[in-house]
Parts: sequence; structure tokens; C-alpha cells
Amino acid sequence: MDMLHIPVDALTALVRDIFIASGCDGAEAGRIATHLVGANLAGHDSHGVVRVPRYVEWLEAGYVLKGQDAEVVTDGGSFAVLDGKWGFGQTVAPQAVALGIERAQENGVCITALRNAGHIGRVGDYAEQAIAAGLISIHFVNVAGSVLVAPFGGVERRFSTNPVSIGVPLPGRPLVLDFATSLVAEGKVLVASSGGKKLPEGALIEPDGRLSTDPHTLYGPYDAVGPRDPSKGAGAIRAFGDHKGSGLSFMCEMLAGCLTAGGTSGPISERSRIANGMLSIFLSPRHFGTQAEFEAMGLRYAEWISATRPANPAEPVLLPGEPEAQRRADRTAHGVPLPAETWSNILATATRLGVKSPV
Repeated sequence: MDMLHIPVDALTALVRDIFIASGCDGAEAGRIATHLVGANLAGHDSHGVVRVPRYVEWLEAGYVLKGQDAEVVTDGGSFAVLDGKWGFGQTVAPQAVALGIERAQENGVCITALRNAGHIGRVGDYAEQAIAAGLISIHFVNVAGSVLVAPFGGVERRFSTNPVSIGVPLPGRPLVLDFATSLVAEGKVLVASSGGKKLPEGALIEPDGRLSTDPHTLYGPYDAVGPRDPSKGAGAIRAFGDHKGSGLSFMCEMLAGCLTAGGTSGPISERSRIANGMLSIFLSPRHFGTQAEFEAMGLRYAEWISATRPANPAEPVLLPGEPEAQRRADRTAHGVPLPAETWSNILATATRLGVKSPV
């Protein structure tokens, strides 16, 4: 696999310029670029710059709209429902999270329900946003109008990849759990289709029940450089952990799709857009009156877990968020590793828009 290492600042500038050329203002383009590159820095390449061509295509097709702000449609003080109005997720999701943070800092707890958001990207970003404010947060996400994942025991698509993230603000040791309820995120299939890391065994399933690692199972035929359309494939992604991941994905649809009233992955309708829904719960340890005990007990427990004797002495036991922190430090210093095909796809989009690469 041919890998290129692109300096962080140059990559961020290129992505920002692509979205400015697509019609976004500088602030929104900067948010999108920072978020996508940040996903790569954390090692979540499936939610990083590999998505730039697809985001541009969605913007041009009207599936996502620039310049939108999340609108509060129900306000109960300690809970609120917000409509993203099909805006870029990197704009409307931070706005929903900021509201939840503000209310939880006032009242001790807040629940926000966001609907009709463009792809919100790496959900761990929003847990980190809450951690920076000293709050615990829990996030359930669905994708209305998108079917990619077969439920346990089935071969037909019924769920999307439906991520879950939990953030815990321990002093000096912030914890971020962030994963898709599918065996792999769709973006990992996208990365693999563009010459990146290969899929694990059994990640995909064919209509006849055969397991697969071939991205064509999800995308059907495609060129090395060009778009990937999951509607063209006959197969599906599998849920992680058999019935456990499948059940958790189902509950993401209930919480982030039905409760937000933003819609579920199906039954398939005539809607022309897919959109994320996100139910977020924010908790303030200070208001619970247990912050000192919480932090002391949490740190003591975290240290006990990390001190577990490893199966492989060269691979110590890591806590949620530590692999991302390690990759972020390495990639910030040495550049973001991108498969040559992924880089070619980004450059093709830039060239089409008249944007010159700074690299």
C-alpha cells in the first residue's frame, strides 16, 4: 500500500480551500477542515479527509446545505430539541453540544436531541467538547434514510453504522469511548476501497450469507479514482459483537431517530437526503456534589485498569481515548498518513474546483 504523509497545516489548508471554493464561508470551511483532519489525527481515518469528495458531492447535489444554524424547536430548560436544517454537521452539531454544555453547567444536567444534521463526523469530537467544559457526556447517533448494516442473523441492510460515544473528564486523564455499532464504520470500507487499510475478516456479508472483506460487496463496481456509492452494492456491513452490537444499533435508531423525530434508517422513503440524529446527555459532576470523590475514585480505578499485566509486554493495556491521543501526537509530528488513492481523490476534487494544493 502506497502511503503519503501530508503535513497537518497543509492538509487543513487544502481542505478549507476546497470548501471555500464550494461556496462555504471561511469560518464554516475552517470548521469542516479542522474536524476532518482532526479525525485523521485521532486515527479515525474513516471519518477524516477521505470524505472530502463525498461532502462536496453532497453539497453540490443539495443533500447538505451551507450556512445553516441549528434551530431550537422545543425548549424545556434542561432538555431541548434542535433542527439542523440539513446544515453541515460540523456546524450544527457543535451548536447543539454547546447548548447542552451551557444548560448542564447551569442546571447539572441537560439532554439535547438534534435532528436533520448533515454528517456530523467523528462523534468523539463532541465528547471532547464536553470534557473541555468539565462534563460527562453520552451520545447516541443514527443516520436517517441510510441503510448499510445487516442486523444479527440477517443479510439485508436495516441499520446504518450508528455510533455511540461517552466522554468522562478525569483530570489529566480524559476518557473518550467512541465506536460504530457496526463491525466497521462505512468510512473504513471507503478507506479500504481507496487503497487504505484492509477490512477485518467477516466485516461484510453477501446476499447469500457469505462473509466478505471486498469493498465491492458494499459499493458494487467503481473506478480507482472516483465516487463510491453504497447503494450500488448488493451486500451489507455486519454489526459488531453479533446480537450485542445489533441491539445497540437498534436502540440508536430509537433514541437518535425516533425520539428526535428526525427519522430512522428505514423503511426506505422518497427522501432525497440522509441526515444524522444525535441524542446527547450532559452531566455535571460538580452539581451532583460528588466531583472530588468522582475524580479520585475514577483516577484510582483507571490506574488500576491500566496497570493490568498485558498479554503482550510490548502492548500495554490502554484506556478509552489513549490510542487516539498517541496517534494524534505522532501524526501531528510526522504528518497525516493517506493512501495514494485517497490523496488522488482529494486532489481531483481540488483541481475540479480550481484549488491548488499547497503540498
